[in-house]
Amino acid sequence: MGAVHVQADPAAVPPGPVPPPADPAARRSLRVLWSSGPVGRAVAKVDLWLYRRIRGAARPPAPVGAISRFSHLGEHAALWLAIGATGMVVDRRRRREWAGGLGGVLVAYVVNVLIKAIARRKRPFFAELPALVKTPTDLSFPSAHASSSFAAARGYSALLPARPLYVVATAMALSRIFLGVHYPSDIAAGATLGTLVGSAARRRGRVR
Repeated sequence: MGAVHVQADPAAVPPGPVPPPADPAARRSLRVLWSSGPVGRAVAKVDLWLYRRIRGAARPPAPVGAISRFSHLGEHAALWLAIGATGMVVDRRRRREWAGGLGGVLVAYVVNVLIKAIARRKRPFFAELPALVKTPTDLSFPSAHASSSFAAARGYSALLPARPLYVVATAMALSRIFLGVHYPSDIAAGATLGTLVGSAARRRGRVR
């Protein structure tokens, strides 16, 4: 009599060890900072600590929906471009100054996109703190919301009250951490870039 072959039931086979999930690409930039010396380690620690606390605040009763809608106004610098264009139409006497500020917002946005393409830092990804909004790309450094907002605040601050401009710019930038799509260092770099470009735009537009 020939041997009887019994086919094992796959459901009865004990599962083997589950391989660990791939390390999210978004964490690589933190690892690079961590391994780049004491300054890099300090930046990485502050980055992660601030990110977790700001993003962790996005829980009820936090107005996540309202903050998301507000943050969306800064997508592709839309809010700031609209303010500059309106100023040029309404305030014809200072059209040159408005044009300078508007140009600064545009330049800051374009330069930001170019730096992102070079840096290619991935956005934060933590399973316990998922992003709350969708983004056009997965590139994170620097923040275009921050760069365009601070370019506008600097460029328009001689034409409109400075304090409200900077309050809105800061809120716009911080909203990106709150919504889980940027590290704090992305915001800091974007704000610095925007301020520098906005200052240059003021000089070019002869805004005093």
